[in-house]
Amino acid sequence: MRFLSTIAAFTLWTVTSISAVSQSPAAKPAARPRAEVLVLGVYHMSNPGRDIVNPQADDVLASKRQAEIAEVIGALRKFRPTKVAVEAASGNDAIVRRYADYVAGKHELTRNETEQIGFRLARELGHKAVHPVDADGEFPFARLVDYAKAHGRTADFDTLMGETGVRVRATGAYLTSHTVLETLMYLNSDDQVAADVGHYYRMAHFGEPWNWAGADLVADWFRRNMRIYSNIVRLADSASERVLVIYGYGHTGWLQHNFASDPTIRLRKLAEFTK
Repeated sequence: MRFLSTIAAFTLWTVTSISAVSQSPAAKPAARPRAEVLVLGVYHMSNPGRDIVNPQADDVLASKRQAEIAEVIGALRKFRPTKVAVEAASGNDAIVRRYADYVAGKHELTRNETEQIGFRLARELGHKAVHPVDADGEFPFARLVDYAKAHGRTADFDTLMGETGVRVRATGAYLTSHTVLETLMYLNSDDQVAADVGHYYRMAHFGEPWNWAGADLVADWFRRNMRIYSNIVRLADSASERVLVIYGYGHTGWLQHNFASDPTIRLRKLAEFTK
């Protein structure tokens, strides 16, 4: 009986031990260092009429806005970028030369966001260059318009485009009563970024088999952003790189999705550096 009791006790200890091991979380391997990318969606400061109604109402060179730009630079400096990527055609030597001239004191900054934010921050951090990363892509908008006309959906299409105007006016109104940093925080908020992406997806509702007008437009837009992503990835060529990407805010959600999906990259957002 004592022998059987010993066997029973040993069996109970074994089962309990195995159960405890199986229920304990598996040890996770140490996370590998990853390059970091911060995508900053911006409005076009040199031509705010593309994004902002009544461009004459806002001049980024005004002393008030210049002080606000300095606030933006201060927030982005916390990210400690090792490289600054800008919305200019990949291989654009003019941008590279202009930055070199700016560093040498031979170029006065224009209103363009590439210079107001990208050049200023890069020089403060001692960067030898900025990096143009834009890529061409198709945007078959006329085909989408033609489809809507041919299928009696012009009213639907006009409604969708009208919403774009509403959002542009809302952004302009926001900028009028807020600082540049506050406006960038608004444009880069998760809700606004999702709304921008969602607007493109609604364009894909216009089409049918063998004439996927809207779907093809969205696919071409995605393709362009994938090309831009590929150009940026080449800059993030080591785990120690931290790349700041300055782009028109219509690209923000698409680029964020690309980097968030890349296991070799850690996506960062503006909100992390404005607290």
